[in-house]
Amino acid sequence: MRDMYISSRVAGLKPSGIRKFFDIAATMKDVISLGIGEPDFDTPEPIVEAGVRSLRSGETHYTSNAGKLELRQALAEHLERLYGVSYDPSSEIIITVGGSEALYLSATALLNPGDEVIIPTPCFVSYQAEVILAGGVPVEIPCRMENNFDFDPKEIEAAITSRTKAILLGFPNNPTGAVASRESLLEVARMAEAHDLVVLSDEIYDRLVYDWKHVCFPSLPGMRNRTVLMGGFSKDYAMTGWRIGYAAGPADILKGLVRVHQYTVMSSPTVSQTAATEALRNAEPYVQQMLAEYNRRRKLIVKGLNEIGLPTFEPRGAFYAFPKVSVTGLDDETFANRLLQEEHVAVVPGNSFGLGGEGFVRCSYATAYDKIEIALERMRKFVNRL
Repeated sequence: MRDMYISSRVAGLKPSGIRKFFDIAATMKDVISLGIGEPDFDTPEPIVEAGVRSLRSGETHYTSNAGKLELRQALAEHLERLYGVSYDPSSEIIITVGGSEALYLSATALLNPGDEVIIPTPCFVSYQAEVILAGGVPVEIPCRMENNFDFDPKEIEAAITSRTKAILLGFPNNPTGAVASRESLLEVARMAEAHDLVVLSDEIYDRLVYDWKHVCFPSLPGMRNRTVLMGGFSKDYAMTGWRIGYAAGPADILKGLVRVHQYTVMSSPTVSQTAATEALRNAEPYVQQMLAEYNRRRKLIVKGLNEIGLPTFEPRGAFYAFPKVSVTGLDDETFANRLLQEEHVAVVPGNSFGLGGEGFVRCSYATAYDKIEIALERMRKFVNRL
């Protein structure tokens, strides 16, 4: 009876499909997980050592709400060097507890009850939830395999109403691996200007792009002052457990994020901030090494899935493949359940990621090459039996 005290907003949230299959797989032996979007690499040694030194030197206290100025300065230099977009580290960058908190802060600080946020889907599972928890209304615009899972700007524009407050983009994309084209993003920029919208751009996979150039949304003409750029260190630097991310944007918007942040977490972990500073300054060779290995795995899994008979779009970023499993006659939920039970391979049903994900499953190739080979062979046996 105690569930009667839970708010309707929380009670109505759909449980994470990712966590559901991870929990089941954790109870089984000999499971190869292609389900969790976490690098299998350890955090590079120089980053770890920087964290250890910070602890031993007594850096065990709060930082400023916005984070250590040294890290914000390094991040500002990093973004300007890579994408030519300039931020004032004293007022336009906040260090968060992972990229997830950056999204939470953005939604909470910007949305009034009933405000609509347009979201191209499939997308990361928390996008719709964070909008709902902030009192907003997510409006999903499904992307399609035949369009390389890029969004159709015309469909986004058709969804804009008088209640639309923001457009939430997640590219490189989780779960599809899609990278939005510059042409599509320029169309979003035009709409944002015409309809006075804010753009929330989650670019946490910005460095994990293959044979393609990442477009940093606020670097587009006129977009710096109406975009909240969200990112982090979990994926590019294999720092998931350090829980360190950021949001960058115009000072008049960032002050709202800082206000929410100071009343929820005070400041991000101090040791993680020191480690992240080291990552920005000295870990580029490790990023390139991990990128090369992900690319090797990407080619293996895409080729393997297509040979099995599961049509798979070639991902251009992140570390996910998104095969179409409806060709087997099974829906994505049944496919994932049976594959796990019968062949001990964990994948995530595409319907976990919103409209457009039905009939697909997400396969993470952030796992060892030899394990992917074994998983593909098990999947081949499974599909051949159907």
